[in-house]
Amino acid sequence: MDSRLSRAVDRISSVGRLPLGTVGTVLLFLFAVQLLGAATDAASPLLRRLFFRVVVGDAAALGLSWLAAYALGNGSVVAALALSLFTADIVSVPQLFLLVAGSRLGAAAIVVFVGALDFFQKKRYTLQESVSLGLLAFLLTLSIYLPVTALGYVALPWLREPLQALTQNWSLGVRSLSVLEPLTAAITARAGPALTFALAVALLFGSLTLFDRLLGTVDTETLRERFFSRLQHTWVSFAVGLLVTGLTTSVAFSLGVVVPLYNRDYVTREELVPYVLGANIGTLFDTVLVAVVLESAVGVAVVLELLVVATGLTLAALFALGTYSRGIFTAYDRLLDDRRLFVAFAIVLLAVPLALVLVPLATG
Repeated sequence: MDSRLSRAVDRISSVGRLPLGTVGTVLLFLFAVQLLGAATDAASPLLRRLFFRVVVGDAAALGLSWLAAYALGNGSVVAALALSLFTADIVSVPQLFLLVAGSRLGAAAIVVFVGALDFFQKKRYTLQESVSLGLLAFLLTLSIYLPVTALGYVALPWLREPLQALTQNWSLGVRSLSVLEPLTAAITARAGPALTFALAVALLFGSLTLFDRLLGTVDTETLRERFFSRLQHTWVSFAVGLLVTGLTTSVAFSLGVVVPLYNRDYVTREELVPYVLGANIGTLFDTVLVAVVLESAVGVAVVLELLVVATGLTLAALFALGTYSRGIFTAYDRLLDDRRLFVAFAIVLLAVPLALVLVPLATG
């Protein structure tokens, strides 16, 4: 009887912990964004000098955010930093677009590097076991976001104004966050811009990490039974990936849920393609929220342009899913079958963003 009672109490407490933890984490995230905005404004002279010392031209902005996502291990933090730099008038509109796009490319490649390091260090797993799902997810992301980056950058002058007009009055009640301004101003004045900037980044990173850990307590078995059993339907798979990632703001969670199903062959890689494509769209939702919190209509418009172009190309890929998937799987199989080709591919993933930053510096 006592054991049943204790189990019931544990179940109730775990159920209550999720909504309370979610509210607390969201509040911490919003405060971190506000603090980041205040610190960036205060430190703008220093940040401007540092930024233009490293970034020469727009392409370097893409490389910088790509590398920053590697360094921080989190693309969302890099995108938030880019938006805070934009609101402080440090980066231009084209640079903001490329900074956000680069954060997605870098974040997607992290899992490939982690899997490769695990393979070369431990040697307990085959290359396919170490990087299988991560490599598939990255190839899907790369196949969408590389053309999205090029097309979006070219179309930016034409799409920016209509999207800005659409988002001009997007406040979503953010004005209520003005109550945090005295606190963020006091912290900035007391600690100084540089320390406050570092603190804001740490809090932002911490809030996202806490949310990932909180999601680790979710009953994923129920999710798998109710939703992931239907992944054989292309549009259902796409919608589930979009919603799960958009609501949780965590690609780590949305991919983590399907890993056991994929490893046990309950879900095929063909069924995962639409799911990952949906997750790649949903991962931008938290960046839109950051732009709204920072009250930047142009910032919202820029992120929305990336979202709109990515959605358009993703839908095109889904309508030609058979041909698209065969191309992805051909590259996937070749990389896993040829270790030297995979190593060369990993080197290219590091060399390309480095070249985007260093070549303009050397020639400028």
